[in-house]
Amino acid sequence: MAAAQGQFSEHSGHSEAGGGGAAGSGREESAPSAPPAFRRAVDGLTSVRMRPEIELDTAPAPKRLAPYTYALEAAVVAEDEDLADGRLVLLHDPSGHEAWQGDFRLVTLVRAELEPEMAADPLLPEVCWTWLTGALEARGLPYDEASGTVTRAGSFYFGGLADRRPATQIEIRASWTPREGRGGVPDTAAHLAAWCDLLCQVAGLPPAVPAQPDGPGAAGVVSLPQRRGPRRP
Repeated sequence: MAAAQGQFSEHSGHSEAGGGGAAGSGREESAPSAPPAFRRAVDGLTSVRMRPEIELDTAPAPKRLAPYTYALEAAVVAEDEDLADGRLVLLHDPSGHEAWQGDFRLVTLVRAELEPEMAADPLLPEVCWTWLTGALEARGLPYDEASGTVTRAGSFYFGGLADRRPATQIEIRASWTPREGRGGVPDTAAHLAAWCDLLCQVAGLPPAVPAQPDGPGAAGVVSLPQRRGPRRP
């Protein structure tokens, strides 16, 4: 299993530090002016170890969303098939941000192609939103100001592509404010783990640890049917 790797950038123009799993050379000790709270939050992200189906890699950190940012991207791969992919960005503004109601913000994009029986469900967008909130609540993570969109897009093929079956992709774009703990730093490691739970759920993988009916994994999360094999072209 690979530890999380990524890149962070500073708005002030200092050098970026980054690394990658198979492709990176390790996280460099640069950007010394980054606030200690932000550096500890990044350290939490880089310490998490994932399920073997999750592949993490470096992602360019956006520079215009906050003074300090850190980005990860991931894909869920099983039997050489990409089942879902996503991006997670940590934002930090030491001065605080009125819309965030805090100093930190997590922003995500998660995408997956759906099985036909799920794509036809009229309640799918609402269910997908509960996958995100349920993943956070299942790990007991306090958060504020969650917002986002769930988009369902269909593709139909004609002419020379008419032999392909229709395809539907779900896309979750969301952000939330992780509550800060000791030293003003949120538990970013736990939030990353919850995000990976979301990725695996969207991909249709069974939980790594089955939830008990009234236990920590039972936070009202509805799973996709497990995929039965590679998707046909």
